[in-house]
Amino acid sequence: MTPIKTTLTGVIALGALAATPTLAEVPESCRAVHLSEIGWTDIQATTGVARTLLDALGYEPKVSQMSVPVTFIGLEQGDLDVFLGLWMPSMATMVEERLESGTVEEIRANLEGAKYTLVVPGYVADTGITDLADLDAHKDRFDGKIYGIEPGNDGNQLIQQMIDDDAFGLGDWQLVESSEAGMLLQARGAWDAEEWIVFLGWSPHPMNTKMELTYLTGGGDYFGPNQGGATVHTLTRTGLTEDCPNLGRFLRQLRFSVEMENILMGAILDHDETADSAAVKYLQANPGLLEPWLDGVTTADGEPGLPTVRAALGL
Repeated sequence: MTPIKTTLTGVIALGALAATPTLAEVPESCRAVHLSEIGWTDIQATTGVARTLLDALGYEPKVSQMSVPVTFIGLEQGDLDVFLGLWMPSMATMVEERLESGTVEEIRANLEGAKYTLVVPGYVADTGITDLADLDAHKDRFDGKIYGIEPGNDGNQLIQQMIDDDAFGLGDWQLVESSEAGMLLQARGAWDAEEWIVFLGWSPHPMNTKMELTYLTGGGDYFGPNQGGATVHTLTRTGLTEDCPNLGRFLRQLRFSVEMENILMGAILDHDETADSAAVKYLQANPGLLEPWLDGVTTADGEPGLPTVRAALGL
């Protein structure tokens, strides 16, 4: 009887092992993950979160700062893997052909409820300037200038297109290009002096808590419908999620909120935090985010991802 019991025990043990899912290591070709960060604080923040989590999972994330057009080219050519900042519909003309031809892939919407269009301070809106069509009658008060961010970005292109089209009578206005920081410095100076200014605004961003802003209506043909309403998407090089399914699962589950991004951006802009340190502190204070993001995701070595990340964060 003893040999039979031993045999049955062995069979049961082997069956139990067979029923246990085997976690596989991530292929070496999938461990290095190259992300683009375009110099906007919101994309710095979300990219910082992704890099922090990928690093804790044992990947080798690399972040490069580059312009929006260069980002799309990098994804097309396979030099980049991930871009978390595809703002739609404002970037539609820059990406639609690429999506249709399959040279890049859209993974998911990672942020909903965003805004992206021209704004004026609340004290300007109080005088009746609430629509793009209201601007030109007060050109002198605005000095005929619309302030944008860095050259080559989609927002500036949309502003310039309005000028080129003489939309809303803006044909003789001037687009002033600088950077996110430069534009906001100009806006804050005008705000403090209660001068009139119109500039490119978006949410999430701490500018919305530091200044009372009105998002101008009427720009649906340029900035999209819903008064500048926007959605931000995750974009990858073609084939990434098929070649690297564990990474693909993580990216499909990674999503953010306006409130979250406002807090992260505030830490970066107001407290001189790096994107990574802001991400670590936020995740430590909000550990409940990790479970849905890491459901079924493993480390690069094939171990369960959630407990590994929690340990890395000191949770």
